[in-house]
Amino acid sequence: MARTVTAVYENGVLRPLDPLPLPEHQRVEITIAETPDEEVLDTEYIESVTKMEIPEVSLEDVRRALSKIPGKLSDDFIAEREERF
Repeated sequence: MARTVTAVYENGVLRPLDPLPLPEHQRVEITIAETPDEEVLDTEYIESVTKMEIPEVSLEDVRRALSKIPGKLSDDFIAEREERF
């Protein structure tokens, strides 16, 4: 079965932009055809984000926000591990 899939090459790996209905470790044959960036990138979104005014957040602001969270993060990790086993 042949199909055309759009993918992005990142860190030495081709990453499909949509999920593929393939079993894990399925071998496939790939033919590479370059496409212009405009077809892959959402340039309208990127442009809107670059125009946004994003306030600077200091490390102290982050620490202050995190200190308001009840409990310990390590307790959450332990509980998650216990759920798996």
